[in-house]
Amino acid sequence: MSRNQGNKTPPPLSLRLTVAERAALEKAAANNSLSAYIRGRLFGESAEKRKVRNRNPVKDQEALARVLGMLGRSRIANNLNQLAKDANCGALILDEETNAKIDEAYAHVISMRNELIRALGLIEEHDQ
Repeated sequence: MSRNQGNKTPPPLSLRLTVAERAALEKAAANNSLSAYIRGRLFGESAEKRKVRNRNPVKDQEALARVLGMLGRSRIANNLNQLAKDANCGALILDEETNAKIDEAYAHVISMRNELIRALGLIEEHDQ
C-alpha cells in the first residue's frame, strides 16, 4: 500500500535549484505561481487547473479595521446573548425600549456586514 493511498493529493514534489535557476524560473512564470507554470510547461494544455486562493483576500484594510473597531466598541454580542437568554426563559418583555434596542443592534450588524463585504471585495461599490 503506497504512502499516499487514500489521500486526495500526493505529497509535494521537491526540487533543488540554484539561486539563478530559481530567479529565472520565477521570471518566466511571471504572474503565475511556480507550480502552475511548471505544470503548464510539463503537461501543456492537458495540465489540470487548480483552485487558486486570493493572495490578498482583504481588498480594503481600512474598512476591515473600521468593522473590527465597531465590534470592539459595541456590546452587540453581549446584548444579543442577554435577549436570547430572556427569550428562552420567557422573561423577554417586548416593549418599545426593547424593540428599539433590537432594531439598533440589527442596524449595527447590517452595517458591519456591509463593511465586511466591501472590505473583502465581494461587492464592488458603484458611484451613486
